[in-house]
Amino acid sequence: MSDAIDISAVAMEVILNTGDGRTCIDQALDSLAEFDFDAAEEHLAQADAKILTAHKVQTATIQAQAAGEEVEYSLLFTHAQDTLMTISAELHMVKKMMPIVRALAIRAGQ
Repeated sequence: MSDAIDISAVAMEVILNTGDGRTCIDQALDSLAEFDFDAAEEHLAQADAKILTAHKVQTATIQAQAAGEEVEYSLLFTHAQDTLMTISAELHMVKKMMPIVRALAIRAGQ
């Protein structure tokens, strides 16, 4: 990271990528409801990429602080971390739902 971390910019990058990830998760759920598993998997892959980007930004900031770089406290960054954790949990749950819905679709003859 550079000399001074713009914690607000970092927080917004985490929030924006995480929000985009949530949108992809919602699209995956919509596809899943229609038993369109290929589309659902594509949306989940996009969500994974967005969440990974957000996680890398967060981790770089934490590592910079651990290395001695001054990082001011930011409620916005705390919110960004909370949002990242929440959406990561949503992604995990939808991934766990995929095989359940597939099994139900097979049983229903879909």
